[in-house]
Amino acid sequence: MSRVLIVEDEEHLALGLKFNLEAEGIDADIAGDGESALRRLLGAANHIDAVVLDVMLPGINGFEVVSQLRNAKQYVPVLMLTARGRPEDVLRGFEAGVDDYLAKPFELPILVARLRGLLRRKQWAAGTEMNAAQPQAPATYDFDGKTLDFGTLQLHLKDQTIQLTVMEAELLRHLIRKEGQVVSRKSILEDVWDLREDTDTRAIDNFIVRLRRYIEEVPAKPKHLLTVRGVGYKFVAKAK
Repeated sequence: MSRVLIVEDEEHLALGLKFNLEAEGIDADIAGDGESALRRLLGAANHIDAVVLDVMLPGINGFEVVSQLRNAKQYVPVLMLTARGRPEDVLRGFEAGVDDYLAKPFELPILVARLRGLLRRKQWAAGTEMNAAQPQAPATYDFDGKTLDFGTLQLHLKDQTIQLTVMEAELLRHLIRKEGQVVSRKSILEDVWDLREDTDTRAIDNFIVRLRRYIEEVPAKPKHLLTVRGVGYKFVAKAK
């Protein structure tokens, strides 16, 4: 059985989530603040498969929790709960390394569906099956001596393996699907992050800078992730 950690300081909400998740066959524990969540997630006896994380917490907030997890090379899937789905919270969460988000108030079936999606990704990465009807793990993509594995969310280079966040992988997937075409920031906001087109696009630029550090030999002179001034970006597999 999968085990989920609910990080929520409002006890009635946390207990309600725990009750409903366990009714769906998902074991659940509760942490009432960011510090206790980190102690649990970074501890030697950590057996958590996914995290439901509220942004607003006493002490350190949800963004800092995710940042510390990723800095510690802990890539447990995180579903972030945001107040009213504020775009600035969503983008900040993605930059910190959040895998998915859900706006409060939310419908329980939606939360369960999102959570099961994150648990499937973890199962794919471990090479196990949840059930016979589980879809196949996403394919790999090779270019310029590099391999992207969308099942494990890993980028394999000649001498190292880089663990990507879900959003980094999804942004690369979106650009790769349109290889050679100009992809607008509007398309990235709407098709990758499910945000309004009038949202601040600086987070996209920050993601591109980070991805260039991963895949470009000289990030300041990119050959694969090209900027199309005033419009967006273009992915080119075969660098000139």
